[in-house]
Amino acid sequence: MNPILGIDFGRARIGLAISDELRLLAHPLETIPANKDSVKRVGEIVRDRKIDKIVVGIPRHMSGEIGRAANEALEFAAKLREQLPCAVETWDERLTTVAANRALSEAGKKTRQTRKFVDQVAAQMILQGYLDRERGAVSAKEIPH
Repeated sequence: MNPILGIDFGRARIGLAISDELRLLAHPLETIPANKDSVKRVGEIVRDRKIDKIVVGIPRHMSGEIGRAANEALEFAAKLREQLPCAVETWDERLTTVAANRALSEAGKKTRQTRKFVDQVAAQMILQGYLDRERGAVSAKEIPH
């Protein structure tokens, strides 16, 4: 199997994470600037890493409603679908950036040190949640009735 790319979209930075080939674990990959070249850079990664699928985190409000940030992430996902040959899915990513900041803080990293990593870790958490759900769905299908 080819890896899956996870994306934490932000107005200033976009965090990227990649799965292993077995699609069991997500790993931080890189942080790219959110600008006119973002889709192009993601396309290069898709081509170079032979990505089959992209999972874009959608930051819904705790109520489940979609706000401005979620709409921007959905627009980015639509641009990726238009320009890239692989599947693009969305994933509810409520609180992943908060969790990523907490994990880095607990690891002893100071805020200034974590700025360039927090988006990658958030993307990793988005992708790991997606992978875990996919694996759970497969495992449930394998259970005899």
